[in-house]
Amino acid sequence: MPYIILATLLVIAVAPDVYIACCFLRHAPLLWRLVYWLPLAAMTAILVTSIAWHPQQWMFRTLIALLLCTALPKFLFLLFSAVGKGVALVLPAASTAGNALGVIAAAAVIAMAVYGFAVGWKHVVVRQVEITAKDLPGAFDGYRMVQLSDLHVGTYSYSPATLRRIVGKTNALQADVLLFTGDLVNASADEADRFQETLSELSAKDGVYAILGNHDYCMYGHFDSQAARKESLQKLIQTERAMGWDLLLNEHRVIHRGNDSIAIVGVENDGTPPFPALADLPRAMQGLPDSIFTVLLSHDPTHWRRKVLPDTNIQLTLSGHTHAMQLKFGHFSPSKWAYPEWGGLYKEGERLLFVSTGSGSNVPFRFGAWPEIDVLTLRRTQGE
Repeated sequence: MPYIILATLLVIAVAPDVYIACCFLRHAPLLWRLVYWLPLAAMTAILVTSIAWHPQQWMFRTLIALLLCTALPKFLFLLFSAVGKGVALVLPAASTAGNALGVIAAAAVIAMAVYGFAVGWKHVVVRQVEITAKDLPGAFDGYRMVQLSDLHVGTYSYSPATLRRIVGKTNALQADVLLFTGDLVNASADEADRFQETLSELSAKDGVYAILGNHDYCMYGHFDSQAARKESLQKLIQTERAMGWDLLLNEHRVIHRGNDSIAIVGVENDGTPPFPALADLPRAMQGLPDSIFTVLLSHDPTHWRRKVLPDTNIQLTLSGHTHAMQLKFGHFSPSKWAYPEWGGLYKEGERLLFVSTGSGSNVPFRFGAWPEIDVLTLRRTQGE
């Protein structure tokens, strides 16, 4: 799969430049032709450096920025222009029209990319979701859970005020419980140091519960040894607990309301390769009565169909991870090509999965899939 993705990126990046250079820049001054090839040269240098040396976060972010701001617009121009030239064999005017439409499409993508990098990843929204369940205890009818996911706090070094705004908006909701579904950092526990005080302010009546996501295992950082990587993970665990978060590592907690109760179960990340699969559902649920209403925190939504549905009777699972690829148009996101359940509420019989598209960004870009704070209100099905 990585080779398919790499080959696709190379086609998107190289083919338009060759086409445009041959068709439109043959007689341009040498300086303009050299400037034109700079983005592709930069992308090539980043890819070669990443293969020969350990890739850095800034390399990944720069590569995404170049793809969205230069390669993708030029690729769209190529498509429209090439189709126009083909139609021009029958209708000569189609060539000019194809070029014009290509310029418009390219300009639209550039505008989207600029907005997403400059504003979109800071445009925090509150999303209200009602979740109905027939076996929800009566005392928890109207119970308000706020979910945060995928904060990736290292990215907020570019905009600390945005993280403070997320914390302020979250606390203003006065949730009954606050649930964080993983990926606090991008690559290293050190990223959380400067934000520990801010994140410690997060609160809810019944506490703050959290789990780890794939990034929290520090898989994507550069460490001198596996021991150093493990030390970073342990530091992150200690940091989250120092912030007052109850970090659930294949564990559960029970919340009581009078004679009624619900369980909050949290597992370690469980994904398909190359993501770690460390969840232990039997251990996490050990000692819970079969009849208790259970909310599972599991970072990767694919865990729901792989193990939660077939192996448990858990009523509600909360996940994150997908980010909706940080790109959404209406109800469509390219994330659906990778994840059957990529954002929102899903139902299988009476079993429910809610996937947050995330509150932060590992790349400072979002368009359509704005950073979200999810308010999940539990409702007992009427008549039950």
